[in-house]
Amino acid sequence: MVVRFPAAEHGTAMADRDWKVLHQDEHLIVLDKPSGLLSVPGRGADKYDSLAVQVAADFPGARNVHRLDRDTSGVIVMARDAESHRQLSRQFEQRETNKRYIAIVAGIVSEEAGQIELPLRKDFEHPPRHMVDVQLGKLALSHWQVEARYEDSTRLSLIPQTGRSHQLRVHLQAIGHPILGDPLYAPETIQAAANRLMLHAIELEITHPASGERMRFVAPAPF
Repeated sequence: MVVRFPAAEHGTAMADRDWKVLHQDEHLIVLDKPSGLLSVPGRGADKYDSLAVQVAADFPGARNVHRLDRDTSGVIVMARDAESHRQLSRQFEQRETNKRYIAIVAGIVSEEAGQIELPLRKDFEHPPRHMVDVQLGKLALSHWQVEARYEDSTRLSLIPQTGRSHQLRVHLQAIGHPILGDPLYAPETIQAAANRLMLHAIELEITHPASGERMRFVAPAPF
């Protein structure tokens, strides 16, 4: 397995860009996305600017394989050709990738590790929110482990076993520990406790679509 860490010789920021390149070759490009930037264009001209648009301007043909929420930072991979896109998309769909996140949540989590298994669906009355629904929701499983405890918050390592939209954010809110700075799922006081959503995709492991080599990419959390 090849492990890539951002460093001066590996991760370089493009001019006037907040994202960093962790790895690039003729088949794929792996980036460290900043918080506040959409992964792909949204509806409306004001939501056109996105990682996909910016990266494609510098790397023509690059296309998204998966997404991170606008306010989530961290590792994301894009394909540079159709076959690589097909291969990588299949890996995500069949859960052959490994992902790990870091979050700082409100309150003190008393146990050392655990899992959250709560089915999720869209909250049609409050878009773009999602919600727990034990009858109509789809299976969603998240594993967590405590990394540190602070005065009134806890730093967690998170591994989503499934990839539902807003999964980690909804799961943590559902067990009473919303993520600091979360504008959708946290109470106002907890939203105001941080200047961004304290959720970061720190690691991503994939199989290279051409070589078959297992590769792990790491972008240390900025908080």
